[in-house]
Amino acid sequence: MLTPVILSGGAGTRLWPLSRELYPKQLLALTGARTMLQQTALRLEGLGAAAPVVVCNEAHRFLVAEQLRQLKIAPRAIVLEPAGRNTAPAIALAAHAALKGSHEGEADPVLLVLPADHVIRDVPAFQRAVRQALPAAAAGQLVTFGIVPTAPETGYGYIQRGAASGELHRIARFVEKPDAARAAEFLKSGDYYWNSGMFMFGARRYLAELARFAPEIARVCEAAFTGARADLEFTRIAPEIFANCPSDSIDYAVMEKTAEAVVVPLAAGWSDVGSWAALHDATEGDAHGNVTHGDVISEDSAGNYLYSESRLVSTVGLKDHVVVETKDAVLVAPKSRVQDVKKLVSQLKERGRYEHSLHREVFRPWGSYDSIESGSRFQVKRLKIKPGAQLSLQLHHHRAEHWIVVAGTARITRGEEEFLLEENQSTYIPIGMKHRIENPGTIMLEIIEVQSGSYLGEDDIVRFEDRYGRKGTNT
Repeated sequence: MLTPVILSGGAGTRLWPLSRELYPKQLLALTGARTMLQQTALRLEGLGAAAPVVVCNEAHRFLVAEQLRQLKIAPRAIVLEPAGRNTAPAIALAAHAALKGSHEGEADPVLLVLPADHVIRDVPAFQRAVRQALPAAAAGQLVTFGIVPTAPETGYGYIQRGAASGELHRIARFVEKPDAARAAEFLKSGDYYWNSGMFMFGARRYLAELARFAPEIARVCEAAFTGARADLEFTRIAPEIFANCPSDSIDYAVMEKTAEAVVVPLAAGWSDVGSWAALHDATEGDAHGNVTHGDVISEDSAGNYLYSESRLVSTVGLKDHVVVETKDAVLVAPKSRVQDVKKLVSQLKERGRYEHSLHREVFRPWGSYDSIESGSRFQVKRLKIKPGAQLSLQLHHHRAEHWIVVAGTARITRGEEEFLLEENQSTYIPIGMKHRIENPGTIMLEIIEVQSGSYLGEDDIVRFEDRYGRKGTNT
């Protein structure tokens, strides 16, 4: 059975300020109405595949689950990595999840490993390549998908094909990112592909090769998965064991060492959307080569990526630039320098600023909150609570809260009281009082929350009950 594995880790720092540590690019709708994670899941339709195994960061778990729910996709497992350890361990955990409940002698499930943050324009061509690769993977070979290059790209690693192996080719070697001259040679030769980071192989077969070439990774991942526990629809890997896992990519750990690696060519309008320039190239522009999103007006401007989230963005005489506006940050950069955006993110981290990890609007399993205004002893937030959702039963030691309902109906727990609030009604929560908000309706509940007190941090929270399994944290 073909079992998709969707790798949804990573922070996507080169697409800041839209992509952030706690809301990375794979969870964003960058090239259409669906997010990149959702597009990855949808391009599997028609392959007859089993339910996918998703591997993601613990901090993203509710967002990942919600986005799959929107597609009515029930994954086989959502595996939570306690810490990032690169692709070789992540795929090992997914292999164990795919094998869970199977017995010795049963057919080895074939894993189709897909990063969640890739763009593939030609889905039928992608599916043809998958079907072409399936017999080799089922026969025990380890298949990677090589992107047929369209330019002498220096931002990707390359794969040199070797002798034919059925309809595929043996891999002669993997090549690190080349300089411009070597990339031009690779393109001219016709024997080189871009390394896509997509793979197909049997679950047991991969674990056997991992044990052979990276035994410590294999040992730790097996022990960490054995010690995993269920938490709602998530599989929590034992953190104290997984912390000892070496960090390595599947290329270095297995693919460059195994004698059974083969490559299938893929020409399907692929991009890993690794920068704003790459996103510009992967998105259809206007007659002047401008890609625009949101409230944008341009005059005598060409070749730009212009993104507006919350206000008007306007340009005059701008050429080959990226301008990205969010509620709390603006990026302006020449397209030729967008690889340096990650340096800005490093500066934000060094200065202790929140913008590297959080947007102004922060998403929670019950909905979201947007910090509208703040001062030394007050903060104003707009809460959006999904139908049927509820916040935890909680209290704060250092702040009081005043709630005003602006849309929908709220069921409020306030100390020993429980009552409904309609639009334009309000209530006050004193310091130290237990409280909870619930949306009993069928439309989004929106509340303006005014906090006041000596300390307004998100860690001033004591939880007593929480349907989402959170324990005393602000996640």
